Parts: sequence; structure tokens; C-alpha cells
Amino acid sequence: MFSKGQIIFGIIFFIVFSIIIGYTYRKDLKLHQRFYKGSFWVLLAFVGFIACIAAIKFLFK
Repeated sequence: MFSKGQIIFGIIFFIVFSIIIGYTYRKDLKLHQRFYKGSFWVLLAFVGFIACIAAIKFLFK
């Protein structure tokens, strides 16, 4: 399905991309903590809302 070169390229791309994303996240960590304070609660509310929708779907199936 994929050639050996494509697989090697994909693996190297994934490793380098992960390193770059990790580096930029560490570099901007202080800004994230200051500007996105409380965003965890928004994520928790969103996951809870999706869970409620799934529960209603399975209850009334």
C-alpha cells in the first residue's frame, strides 16, 4: 500500500512535528496559563454535554 520511502517519511515527519509542537507549547506555557485560565471548565462542560446527549440517545433507543 505504501512504499518504504513513504513510511520512513511519515515516521520522520511525525517525530519532527511532535518535537516542534512540544517546543512551541513549552515556549508559550506562561502565556497559556495567563490567558486561558479556566478553559478546563469549558472543556469539562463540553464533554459533559456530549455525554448527556449520548445517554439520552441510549435511554430512548
